[in-house]
Amino acid sequence: MPPVVIDVRNAEDARDVIHRAVQALAEGRLVAFPTETVYGIGASACRPEAVERLMAVKSRTAKSPFTLAIKSAEEAIDFVPDMVPLARRLARRCWPGPVTLVVDSQHREGLTAQLPEAVRGIVSPNGTVGLRVPANEIVLDVLRMLAGPIALTSANRHGEPDAVTADEVKRAVGDDVALILDDGPCRYGQPSSVVRVRGNRFEVLREGVVAEGTLRRLASVMVVVVCTGNTCRSPMAEMMLRQRLASLVKCRLDELEDRGFVVKSAGIAAAAGSPPAPEAVQVMCDRGLDLAKHESQPLTD
Repeated sequence: MPPVVIDVRNAEDARDVIHRAVQALAEGRLVAFPTETVYGIGASACRPEAVERLMAVKSRTAKSPFTLAIKSAEEAIDFVPDMVPLARRLARRCWPGPVTLVVDSQHREGLTAQLPEAVRGIVSPNGTVGLRVPANEIVLDVLRMLAGPIALTSANRHGEPDAVTADEVKRAVGDDVALILDDGPCRYGQPSSVVRVRGNRFEVLREGVVAEGTLRRLASVMVVVVCTGNTCRSPMAEMMLRQRLASLVKCRLDELEDRGFVVKSAGIAAAAGSPPAPEAVQVMCDRGLDLAKHESQPLTD
């Protein structure tokens, strides 16, 4: 039976579209979703038969587990209660967005462990799980209404190009899905970046939308020192903190960002571009630090 295709951009009632997708997933059917990267096929992770059918469509084995699409970075802690700080930082800064985080998932009280056994063997066969919060309101609205996460994979056959339009989805897997939500061409048209996090290090398993250099900046420990005008107190504290951190990690000041530390300063009532106070420049000079090139910046959201 051919799938139902809904043009969500021209739908009279967007809520009805979301309800139909939620109902289809809850009944164990497969749904093709738009995301910001490529189109994906989803199955309710609470329905083992649906996830197994998704495995058959993709000709996949447990060696290639599916990602779990979840509602938010906050919900990730429910699935992986002992998620390491680095993974939490990346989740907060990358989601919703085109990054899949692969993390250890062996906590017995996590929601991953509460999934049906057959599903756990597909999404977490080796004690890890891939999590993602797609940056697409349709998928997010479905996730907010659905009981449980979505097992998500790209909407193509094994070895074939990714689908970036609903028409491509229909040609590739139309006979195997119940519903296709058409939201036009995907924004990026390439897969998410897949990042494996272990302790305080990460490894890019698959190059995608977000480059490794950007991921390294997003993974950094970021400290913002705040005062009123950002001309004396906070920039002085910024310089001293940078000096102290460089001493602790045994690197030069200009190497701190490469070591995973970003230190900035700002003012709650600062005018952009003001020079530092002369007294502050002198005090820092006495400590061997050059504050002369500092320019104030206001604190923003």
